[in-house]
Amino acid sequence: MKTEASQLDTMTCQRARLARDARFDGRFFIAVKTTGIYCRPICPASPPKESNVTYFDSAIGASQAGFRPCLRCRPDSAPSSPAWQGTDTTIIRALKLIDEGALNEGDISTLASRLGISDRYLRQLFKRHLGITPTYYAQHQRCLLAKKLLHESHLPIHEIAIASGFNSVRRFNEVFKKIMTIPPSQIRRTQGKETSLTLQLAYRPPFDWVAMFEFLKMRCVEGLEWIEDNVYCRTFAYQSTHGIIKVSQNTKQHCLNVVIDSEQLKDIFGLTNHLRRCFDLDSDSFTIERYIGQVMPSAEIHSGLRIPSVWSIFEAGIRAICGQQVSVSAAHKLVSKIVTNLGSPFHDHFLFPAPQVIADSELAFLKMPLARKETLRNFARWFINDFNESLIGLSDIKGIGPWTIDYLKMRGLSDSDIWLASDLGVKNALKKVSLINPPSHAQPFRSYLTFQLWRQLN
Repeated sequence: MKTEASQLDTMTCQRARLARDARFDGRFFIAVKTTGIYCRPICPASPPKESNVTYFDSAIGASQAGFRPCLRCRPDSAPSSPAWQGTDTTIIRALKLIDEGALNEGDISTLASRLGISDRYLRQLFKRHLGITPTYYAQHQRCLLAKKLLHESHLPIHEIAIASGFNSVRRFNEVFKKIMTIPPSQIRRTQGKETSLTLQLAYRPPFDWVAMFEFLKMRCVEGLEWIEDNVYCRTFAYQSTHGIIKVSQNTKQHCLNVVIDSEQLKDIFGLTNHLRRCFDLDSDSFTIERYIGQVMPSAEIHSGLRIPSVWSIFEAGIRAICGQQVSVSAAHKLVSKIVTNLGSPFHDHFLFPAPQVIADSELAFLKMPLARKETLRNFARWFINDFNESLIGLSDIKGIGPWTIDYLKMRGLSDSDIWLASDLGVKNALKKVSLINPPSHAQPFRSYLTFQLWRQLN
């Protein structure tokens, strides 16, 4: 990968930064030679002269070149830019695993084994696509998260070090100062103790939060999810962390405010990236809608529509099976019964049941055919024993067909290119909207086309 910005031409970058165009936030970064600082395109500081500016594809590129992050616009808060990750599926999966904390506990050899490659080849991939090592990438991501926590929370520095994936405060201080070029103490002014944490997770506008909120509200599962004054809330389990999240929109800052209430925040490194995936915060609606416009009439497109992913692939599977051949309302009532009967109580609510609990249950409380109950149990057993992200073997389970698998890929794995042609909602929407080209013209964003059609039913 080139160090300086290559996805956008210099003239586009210049115009975007002078206009402080939020649509380009995270797509490139501005490094100022005279100050040694790099910024987001939306930085409120007076724009520097063009002769003093260098553009980078990513924050990590600017950091590696010796620039330090701006304390005003905070490049650590910018939405990610999928374009710079390259097209190699192995490197994309490696980045995902590191973002989930794969190098916090394990080493590069273990990560390479999970990917089915040698650690030497893994290093070569990172050098080719990012120009850095896997270790440097992981350290940079940890430092960005730590910087975010230093800005946005009152957690003590030693807790931030552990939450960000460092094993000791000494190591944290050492790496942070090396990568960010300033010590954590220069960012942190106050300290305190709290069990809830509020994060601002940035997105690149347009973002139709109202549509996402309505979609989630309509599918709220009693005992698991609820609404408080236009705030979406739910219990969650992520690795060893259990808690409650509360999500609302901050239109002025182009971000979602996420309150995480948990007794321990050890897994916050992976949890933050998981939240970004669930609320589709890293999508570039401007680009996606150009593709959708080749299939749908522009007048019918709802700008900023994102894909709300289900918290986990297992939860998505249970929801999909319960939703077969019944209404949305009937489906979430069935899931609610599963949650309230089999879920673990948690702060007046419930955590989603573990796969083993469903696999061992007779599910006698569910009013559905015995065959479908067996499908639920068999899916839970498959998840325990044979789960893989390619969903190989899932179609062998009686009661799970192409629609269920595609739904799982779209909302469970956040696959951007799923066209649910057999879906009843899509068929009904196509009676209202005539496509001007085949859905294949929207590749690789056919999942968004599916959601655009579902939106027509509202």
